[in-house]
Amino acid sequence: MRALVRAGDKSTLTLDPNHPEPTSSEHPDCYLIRPRAAAICRGELQWPEPLTPNIPVPGLDFVGEIISTPTATETHLFEPGDQVFALTTHTWKGNAREITVSHERELARKPKNLSWEEAASVPMSALSAYQGLFVHGGLVPPGQGHNGAKRVLVTAASGGVGIWGIQLAHQAAVTELVGTCGTTNVEFVKSLGAGVVLDYRNTNIVDWVEKDWATRAFDVVLDCAGGQTLSDAWKCVRENGKVISVAEPPDGKRPLDGTREGVEGIWFIVKPNGKQLEDITKLIEQGKCRAVVDSVFDLEEFKAAFARSEGGHTRGKVVFRVS
Repeated sequence: MRALVRAGDKSTLTLDPNHPEPTSSEHPDCYLIRPRAAAICRGELQWPEPLTPNIPVPGLDFVGEIISTPTATETHLFEPGDQVFALTTHTWKGNAREITVSHERELARKPKNLSWEEAASVPMSALSAYQGLFVHGGLVPPGQGHNGAKRVLVTAASGGVGIWGIQLAHQAAVTELVGTCGTTNVEFVKSLGAGVVLDYRNTNIVDWVEKDWATRAFDVVLDCAGGQTLSDAWKCVRENGKVISVAEPPDGKRPLDGTREGVEGIWFIVKPNGKQLEDITKLIEQGKCRAVVDSVFDLEEFKAAFARSEGGHTRGKVVFRVS
């Protein structure tokens, strides 16, 4: 089978036309799946975890059709031919290959109203936002209760995770939702549900908050940018609020002064979770959330795909057509 692999020092990408196929005997507790599309993430070629396999394969997001069910169990949630999508574990091979494997706990049914490419763009980004806001941020997920008077900031709101941070926080009916992005994406982020969108090129978030601290300070920040943006976020949070980052550990960016008492910094690595992905599928099928694909490439175009992803100005995810 064809597979995109990291060869040599594991930093060199090649398209292998004869990569070994995974088998049920090797993975008795997994489904064998034929990916139709797989998404990549900015920076993933620098992550240490995907280097665990002897021949790593990128692309931890996928959507596809089940070939066979696990042989180690007699009952299964999914059957051959079912269309599913998932974020798979960081320590396995990724899914930019013509046959892949996945545990049942990672899988969810593909949203019926999305294309293959759109569905592939969802899992990692949406789960990162979901877990950041609702697992670590203490907010109540959509349809499961009320969030009271909560103000939320999402930075880099037009990027892969930010898009989902805005949509999920909007569906959770927080009191006010603010996003930051570049000039060309302001109207786009508003269309996702943000009540206020700040152009980071023209507005300093700290100055904006301090002009009216009582009404503008945040209870929860979901940072998707890191760097100076993350450092500034600390100064924008109310007492006992939370700064949650998917970009880098927030404690290392905590300023020496200007941070209110009890503000907590939270760093986490997204975990595969099929049940949470099913919640996201429902929101997509209800028309409450939408997938955003920046660009689509064939596997043969892997150099251009990764150049696009690493450029830092994508709107949504970069996706491979696999089969």
